[in-house]
Amino acid sequence: MDLRHTEYQRPGAASSRADRVFRIASVAGLAVLVFVAGVLMTVAGVFPAPQISRAYAAAKALYAQRTVYQDVYRSDLWYPARDERKGVTTYVRGAAQDGLTLYTAGNAPAAFLIDMQGRLVHEWRKPFSALWPDGSGPIRDPRPDAFVHFRNAHVLPNGDLIALYEGTGDTPYGYGVVRLNRDSEVVWKYPGRAHHQLSIGSDGRIYVLTHEFVDDQPRNLGHLARPRLEDFLVVLSPDGAELKKIRLLSAVAQSRYRHLLYTVSSFALADPLHANAVDYIDRQTAARFAFGKEGQLLLSFRELGAIAVLDVDTEAIVWATRGPWIGQHDPDVIANGNILLFDNYGAYAGPEGISRVIEIDPRDLRIAWEYRGSADAPLASRIRADQQRLANGNTLITESEAGRLVEVTRAGEIVWEFINPVRGGPDGRMVPMMAWAQRLDPAAFDPGFREAVLDRDGRATAARAP
Repeated sequence: MDLRHTEYQRPGAASSRADRVFRIASVAGLAVLVFVAGVLMTVAGVFPAPQISRAYAAAKALYAQRTVYQDVYRSDLWYPARDERKGVTTYVRGAAQDGLTLYTAGNAPAAFLIDMQGRLVHEWRKPFSALWPDGSGPIRDPRPDAFVHFRNAHVLPNGDLIALYEGTGDTPYGYGVVRLNRDSEVVWKYPGRAHHQLSIGSDGRIYVLTHEFVDDQPRNLGHLARPRLEDFLVVLSPDGAELKKIRLLSAVAQSRYRHLLYTVSSFALADPLHANAVDYIDRQTAARFAFGKEGQLLLSFRELGAIAVLDVDTEAIVWATRGPWIGQHDPDVIANGNILLFDNYGAYAGPEGISRVIEIDPRDLRIAWEYRGSADAPLASRIRADQQRLANGNTLITESEAGRLVEVTRAGEIVWEFINPVRGGPDGRMVPMMAWAQRLDPAAFDPGFREAVLDRDGRATAARAP
């Protein structure tokens, strides 16, 4: 018999194929069940979903730091320059508020003091790595010095400078506070993760914003992420010793303004307050400001869209409000009791820019004054900026992303403009952002420091480029 074309099946072959099909179907079904269970655990926040989510987020952050943030010109410290102009481009004598201007910028851990012509009067500079040269500092793996700058600084009458470091490409990005003498020698250093701003009280105490990761579950605030970046208000003595630390999330949660915490957008649940300003209310200011007393602090919470007053002694938020601003920075109580702030997105999109500066009457939130840019001189800064009301009624504005300082009158006329003269990047067309600025009266300095940096006519004795 010829068996070559006769079908032959070993006993049990059919059942073996059925077993394989069953096993494949079982594995596929199990995979589907695992996937569905994973989705449900992720939505419900059940172990191990939160841990996996955190590991994934940490991996993404580490990847970004090792790629995007290896090139400082791709970071948010540098932006394309709008044009070729540098230094002082406008100065209307008699209309501008004469004085010295102190500013910090993204190109250096330094503060620059310039005159009205843009000439450098004095400079303070201290790389962050020089504070702890042996690597024993509080930050385990700090960013390279090119990524660390002075975000905020205040000069004292004797020429000492108190400056705040930030490290771009790191979270937390607050790097601490240092006091330097006029020769940039370290007087003291504070290792807390200080960020954005500091303010100095009438008794010399220093009020600093710090932040750190917190992994607890506040009562009735289960929508907030864990862990999350939380803000604190730290009080330092004049010699840099920590005297008090206030958890700002708790201060808001325990106040009658608690409802603001339920307005946090989904992308900010891991940084629910994002405090970005602190302003000491002195006696003169308190006399005209209806919602704060001497010694209290005016704060800004970007992600709540709110400004608030904190009583340091009771650790309570005693007043808060939201208003016609978006992504605000640097609210200041000015001489008439109104609040001046930088409204980063309040002008929306247009040829005059997305930003504006507004003066608000806090009693009814009426806009008493505002300045917007123009098509020829736009005003646009998304994540930084500040302003200062000057003695003559003008306003000095720090437009961070343009690397620009501009002084405007009440009528909106530009009477002084300074553009960071530093350039960088592969084609030399990048400008470092302006972090902060303040106009100062030379008469406020002690004679010793004033005579060391100014000549008898009040002009700079040095003319180095920053």
